[in-house]
Amino acid sequence: MNKDQLNIFLADDDDDDRILFCEALDELDTDTKVTTFENGVDLMANLVDREIALPDIIFLDLNMPLMNGEECLNDIKLEPALSEIPIVIYSTSLDPQIAEVLLEKGANLYLQKPKSYTQLKAALQRSMESIHQNMNGPASMKDFIIKV
Repeated sequence: MNKDQLNIFLADDDDDDRILFCEALDELDTDTKVTTFENGVDLMANLVDREIALPDIIFLDLNMPLMNGEECLNDIKLEPALSEIPIVIYSTSLDPQIAEVLLEKGANLYLQKPKSYTQLKAALQRSMESIHQNMNGPASMKDFIIKV
């Protein structure tokens, strides 16, 4: 992840959330390229396409139609070529029991969608810093969940 530009994939079925996510990233002091997907099926199709560059980080909405974030996480971690890509679960809801399961399944972070644009920018910055500092995943549940 020490490239000049971070390649980020975002899978989220909410169009407004995708737009805000991209705008917030644009305002951070990080050079990023964001590719968005409306569902997990489209995300997975791109991840297995060998002609498309793999992302440096994947942000997965937990509740999507067709294929939810947990199902995507499972498939990504089972594929050797994809299993090392850091994954941030990105969801409105926060159930500590579900978060614990996602941590055990290999997610790197759980980011609860903030309620304001300013909080979103701060949370995205914290997420990327945390991924960079803890490439092998969080040490504890406290480090896994990012709330603003």
